[in-house]
Amino acid sequence: VTDSRSDLEDLHLYATPREQRFRQFASLEFEGQLYMTPHDFIQAVTSDEPKRKQELYNAKTARENELNQILMETPPVWKGSSKLFRNLNERGVISYTEYLFLLCILTKPHAGFRIAFNMFDTDGNEMVDKKEFLVLQEIFRKKNEKREKRGDEEKRAMLRLQLYGYHTPTNSVVKTEGEDLVPRSYWDTLRRSTSQALFSDLAERADDITSSLSDTTLLVHFFGKKGKAELNFEDFYRFMDNLQTEVLEIEFLSYSNGMNTISEEDFAHILLRYTNVENTSSYLENMRGSISEEKGITFEEFRSFFQFLNNLEDFTIAMQMYNFASRSIGQDEFKRAVYVATGVKLSPHLVNTVFKIFDVDRDDQLSYKEFIGIMKDRLNRGFR
Repeated sequence: VTDSRSDLEDLHLYATPREQRFRQFASLEFEGQLYMTPHDFIQAVTSDEPKRKQELYNAKTARENELNQILMETPPVWKGSSKLFRNLNERGVISYTEYLFLLCILTKPHAGFRIAFNMFDTDGNEMVDKKEFLVLQEIFRKKNEKREKRGDEEKRAMLRLQLYGYHTPTNSVVKTEGEDLVPRSYWDTLRRSTSQALFSDLAERADDITSSLSDTTLLVHFFGKKGKAELNFEDFYRFMDNLQTEVLEIEFLSYSNGMNTISEEDFAHILLRYTNVENTSSYLENMRGSISEEKGITFEEFRSFFQFLNNLEDFTIAMQMYNFASRSIGQDEFKRAVYVATGVKLSPHLVNTVFKIFDVDRDDQLSYKEFIGIMKDRLNRGFR
């Protein structure tokens, strides 16, 4: 047993930070492949460490009849809500590629939902079927192969089985040409890869992919127990919006203690989490000293700020056009720039709070570059 345990720990050396996090939180294993429960997923995006005192990579092995029973209970997409993941709790399975897809959703502005839907809808019939959605698996898997670390071929094969549920011949050589062309984010990968050209290549293999993959909670939620249902844009949009809301509600509720607001300081804590800021205490002290009266931050304010964060790219472009990129800006300019660039209206109190957190020299101006840098970290929950 010790050997196989150290083998599993060795795999961590071959895994990327995202893969490491998935392996750290995933608590179920089926036929050698690791899965998260909905509860694991929520933990992975809202906590630093798994709550359960599990040994590292000691996932519980599920039997086929257990898995089928869990999937039988999965609600259809029209019954979705912003409590879906909390309601399912441990009764669900999420694969590694779906974990990446859900992370993509969490950082996308609402305008990006339509792009995402269109990327899946490769035949343009305004519906996404199971085969179109499964191309996702292949795209993420291909991206992964392109940047796999060299080294112990057997270990890499074990890692691939855990994450993608497929075996590859251990002597297979991964092509590395065009390595530089691999897009940086999974979102970019999707955007570039779900083109008709790639799809035609994958469509031929889609039946093999479909037959070799186990069903998951998302597949049953979107496409029904028989896999024949199709997903329209409204349902897809609602699912993405609900997921964003659910994660924000969980973060907000973990600080609000049943009240309607969280304190400005708690807001700062949530904001600075997952960033590379070394001394968060100096930001917090700075804020404590400069906010005259605590009004608290409501959930609506909290949510509007994170909707703005999901539009950070558009905001950055707008700021560069304003020529503010190299200098500091005041609260009114900031509020107006946010609205013009993203359509999100931030309350004066929220803007004032943000300024008090980041305005280290207390001149009531925000250093644009510093703010954007820190927020990019926060948006990607530490996975830049």
